[in-house]
Amino acid sequence: MPRGSDAGCDEDGRDGWCNEEGRGEFRRDEEMTHECVAGYAHGTIATTEGLIVSLQARPPVKLSDVAAAAEVAPMTVSRVLNSPERVSAATAQRVRAAIERLGYVPNLVAGGLSSRRTRMVAAIVPTMAHPMFAELVQNFTDALRARGYEVMLSLSGYDEVSEAALVRAVLARRPDALLLTGATHDGPTRQMLADAAIPVVEVFDVARRPIDMLVGVDHAAAGAAVAAYFRAKGHERFAVFGASDARAQLRAASFAAAARRGGGTVVAETVIPAPSTIGAGRAALRELVPALLAAAAQGRRTALFCSSDVVAFGALVEAAAHGVAVPDALAVCGFGDFELSAASDPPFTTVSVEGARIGRHAAMFVLDRLDGAADARRVQVPFRVIERASS
Repeated sequence: MPRGSDAGCDEDGRDGWCNEEGRGEFRRDEEMTHECVAGYAHGTIATTEGLIVSLQARPPVKLSDVAAAAEVAPMTVSRVLNSPERVSAATAQRVRAAIERLGYVPNLVAGGLSSRRTRMVAAIVPTMAHPMFAELVQNFTDALRARGYEVMLSLSGYDEVSEAALVRAVLARRPDALLLTGATHDGPTRQMLADAAIPVVEVFDVARRPIDMLVGVDHAAAGAAVAAYFRAKGHERFAVFGASDARAQLRAASFAAAARRGGGTVVAETVIPAPSTIGAGRAALRELVPALLAAAAQGRRTALFCSSDVVAFGALVEAAAHGVAVPDALAVCGFGDFELSAASDPPFTTVSVEGARIGRHAAMFVLDRLDGAADARRVQVPFRVIERASS
């Protein structure tokens, strides 16, 4: 019989691929082109480096099998899966070792139907390219996982319509709670969240009427604080590069307004696409170079506030390329206190907002609510201006 046929073996089985029962066996096949369809009925065919292996199907591992292997009651296994804090560390470790050894896959959906818990919490953030959001999600996930919950992550970008679609899709999967970035949502989104009747924590924003719980950052106050910092340094000319998302625009508008209130002149208010990039920072600064050089020739400095450290780094790179001295001609402040702000040459001033702290607060609020707490907890995370050589 030719190789590659569906039958896959000689009538007497001498080909070595199938035995008389049609079951797969171990054998070398130099061409790796021969298949036995009958073998698929008895297990998955795996191939690796010329060795063809038939993995025989087995009955699914049950919770009672895990209990027997770990020498505990089935209820103890259930508790390790659903309420690990109610089981001693030693017992939980023994059960998890048995789960790993047996390859047990719990049916969390079925368990959730009976308890109305899925042990899954959803988180919607705009991007993971922003280190602050990465820190937030990592700390949120770590705290929830320690209590037996997993996090389903969705990225919304910076489009409210996209967020509404994501909220609908996420709620259809029945999470136990939901983390949302920002506190500005359209009517349909707010209604969906109210109808879901699950704990919701909004992060990285402040709001007069939060949906439920809130871990906020006052972006307007942050922008005004940077303007006050620059004024205290004696600056009278100001510029701001703000990404197009709502929170960055709030920081930028507040910075410009505070600079004007203090008697300063705002020479540029540039909006760049969100999420912001180093290239966008370079392009924005490039447009400003002639005015910066002309002002510097007259002994006047310009103080620039960027909506993120990524944009600030791009601006510094472009300034160096055109011979704009920092900080003598251009003072720069970013936002986020990313690693590159301290590693840059020169290191640049920035606003520190602890994404890790936001994530831990949000997780604590969610866990307390899932444990039965009834209060809608709210906290505002502080920020601070970190002075470095760029200003």
